[in-house]
Amino acid sequence: MFDADEEVFSTPSVIILLTLKASELRDKDVFSKSDPMCVVSQFVGRLSGEGRWVECGRTEKLQNTLNPEWATQMRIQYFFEEKQTMKFEIYDIDSSSTDLSAHDFLGRVECDLAEIVSNRPFRRPLSGLKGYCGELTVWSDEIDEGSKESVQFHISARKLEKKSFFGKLDPFMKVYRINGDGTRLLAYRTEAIKKQLNPVWKPFIVNVQLLCNGDRTKPIVFECFDYHRNGSHSLVGNCQMNLDELLSKEIKSKPLINERKREKKGNRYKNSGTLEIEDVQLLKNYTFLDYIAGGTQLGFAVAVDFTASNGAVHKPTSLHYINPTQPNQYEIAIRAVIDICQHYNNSKLFDAFGFGAILPPETCVSPIFSLNFDANPTVVGLSGVLEAYRFALNRVKLYGPTNFAPVINEVAKKASSLPNDGSRYQVLLIITDGAINDMNATKSSIISASSLPLSIIIVGVGNEDFGNMKELDSDDRALSYGGHTASRDIVQQYIIIIAHNKPLYIR
Repeated sequence: MFDADEEVFSTPSVIILLTLKASELRDKDVFSKSDPMCVVSQFVGRLSGEGRWVECGRTEKLQNTLNPEWATQMRIQYFFEEKQTMKFEIYDIDSSSTDLSAHDFLGRVECDLAEIVSNRPFRRPLSGLKGYCGELTVWSDEIDEGSKESVQFHISARKLEKKSFFGKLDPFMKVYRINGDGTRLLAYRTEAIKKQLNPVWKPFIVNVQLLCNGDRTKPIVFECFDYHRNGSHSLVGNCQMNLDELLSKEIKSKPLINERKREKKGNRYKNSGTLEIEDVQLLKNYTFLDYIAGGTQLGFAVAVDFTASNGAVHKPTSLHYINPTQPNQYEIAIRAVIDICQHYNNSKLFDAFGFGAILPPETCVSPIFSLNFDANPTVVGLSGVLEAYRFALNRVKLYGPTNFAPVINEVAKKASSLPNDGSRYQVLLIITDGAINDMNATKSSIISASSLPLSIIIVGVGNEDFGNMKELDSDDRALSYGGHTASRDIVQQYIIIIAHNKPLYIR
């Protein structure tokens, strides 16, 4: 019989990072080129006799291009002994709607993850439309979870070459890794800065493995472009360095060279501007086990979503459905996560909160409340959390909205009182069914808390769209909002897929 817990947590696996690009896409727009985005899904549940496609993530939308080179990478857990079927669907994004049916379909590729891993790069023609509709290329990298190094870049440019006497540029930078076969892999793309010849880009972070495959002597290419809305970005110039050179602090500036202009102008050509290395730092990404081995004591808080979008509790379709004979979706998720976390919590104490409900006889929503309805939200162990959850569920009225900021702020207060010597650390688990309503306030709260000994784990249950949560899990760029930037990434997101009342799959 299939044991969900054993399948998820015991099967040998590695983390694979997928980098995507496509070529010769079908042009669906009349007056411009398509604005493509790729949606990556995985088929799960095959072993249980049931199965469905589960979305793993979406790339960014690229404007006006039929040959997109996406910067958003996909992290996929690769189980060696399993057949993992992947689906890549490309859409022309015409609006801000997250509903894919609102956008033009450009083609798809279905394949096994093993095919991608064993063919680097993996190439396959797109299907789903009549005739040839382009090709998808996927490059896979195994991410060594033991690798604890990333690089934080602070870069700018000076005196970029103007295209006309009065004109300025909208410059952005692409950072490429050079593979062993000479091909290039996009590691990062900065934002475009409007009307500027001396741009200063936001700081960004790239994993060392993605940047140079762990080889600090491999060349890293920096290419500066002038952004154009029609997608025909023009090259300003490029340069290359390796990581050893960047970390040595000896190189402060590097000329950006446009070979075509150098050939045309000969000795009269100097450069098309300079890349300024403001600061490059090697970051040590200490793992959870590093802190445990060092004697860090962990404290845990859990916050449960009681908003009306979960469905009326008396209906079997509700994620909060009260069934005397079996657990509901939230209870399964609580058990799956806390059953693991409690082993790292010597006290076995949890602060248990709810949010988004009305607590009778009150008539206004409570942005945060104790599940046990006590001034002290602390309960003992997994059984205490489940008991408090049922206690609250039988007394509250599901309402809304789905606001994370009040919960984060409450737990951040506790984290701010902890000593800063690494001996104590706070973890907040937020279990929710869908989109965040206070995204901007949540970003501000996360940024404010990013200097505290606090991590936030967002666990999604149900079938809703969790896409907007991904921007909180800022693995490649520090979270920014309102002119402020997080000092580190403190958010991780997981989606729990449940079948036969078990956590069948966690991603």
